[in-house]
Amino acid sequence: MSKTELIRARVSFGAHEEYRVLLDSGLEWAAVPSGTLRAYGELPAVGDWVWVRPAGEFSGIIEVVEERKTAFVRKAAGRAHAAQCVAANVDLCFVICGLDGDFNPRRIERYLVLAWESRARPVVVLNKSDICPDLEAAVEAVRDVAGRAEVVAISALRSVEPLNDWLQDGLTAVLLGSSGAGKSTIAQSLTGSTLATAGVRERDSRGRHTTTARMLIAVPKGGWLIDTPGMRELGLLASETSLDLGFSEIAAVAGQCRFTDCSHSEEPGCAVRQALEEGRIPSDRWTSYVKLQREARHHRLEADVSAQRAEKQRWKAIHKANKRMHRERGH
Repeated sequence: MSKTELIRARVSFGAHEEYRVLLDSGLEWAAVPSGTLRAYGELPAVGDWVWVRPAGEFSGIIEVVEERKTAFVRKAAGRAHAAQCVAANVDLCFVICGLDGDFNPRRIERYLVLAWESRARPVVVLNKSDICPDLEAAVEAVRDVAGRAEVVAISALRSVEPLNDWLQDGLTAVLLGSSGAGKSTIAQSLTGSTLATAGVRERDSRGRHTTTARMLIAVPKGGWLIDTPGMRELGLLASETSLDLGFSEIAAVAGQCRFTDCSHSEEPGCAVRQALEEGRIPSDRWTSYVKLQREARHHRLEADVSAQRAEKQRWKAIHKANKRMHRERGH
């Protein structure tokens, strides 16, 4: 089928291979991926631009997913080695962290590395500033790990106005963070929508999953916002470049090592070891960097093996289909 018979749209909702897509006309259709896309392509993600074949009133079949400009990708939850696209074609990643029991600089580091990997601009949003006993210290602690990413503190229950500075006409932002961090409250305030929100447990400040599916919501200023469920698992699929962006101070010192392939363990002239001894690189920051570096390498190896296996199965299915077709023609 040629593209002249298809309609271009953007995925606005996704859950369990059921989607909704927004058309240029403003209509929203229900949509499902085609069989070919399920078998041989990559399933759509919220924010994707797709081509849809009409299949009844206000419904269609997604035939083509356009190449993504940016993509926030994590290792799929559970034992699977596959990558999962959380949001596509985003310009901004708002990494939301609550200034209560949810506060965790190590988790922020992980989100930031994945945000840099996505090629979108990350902004750390510290929510619940009204209940933080030492706001200045908390903000400073996050700035120490945020690198080039900007950091802003807000209370979503009072005002989200500072975030409007980043939401420009035509841009798409995604809200990322753990359950209970306040993503849905922020989304509701920024978009004027009536998303479900809920409180958090007092013992650990963790929330219930008030957002159960990813969705694209229009912002009054003309941009778009993608709200996402809280992620309990955030498997790291990232390159060395993204790690260096997330740990820019370590990357800068590593560039001063005598050997370009320095492992920072026993080589002479290691600038990183010297910086650790002198306290210029905090030990917990270095420990986190090494852990994420090891995890990223492990997941990349797993993904490579999984991709090779999937490609082998794909060609096996193609050859089987070809043989069946030749047998049928022969008859």
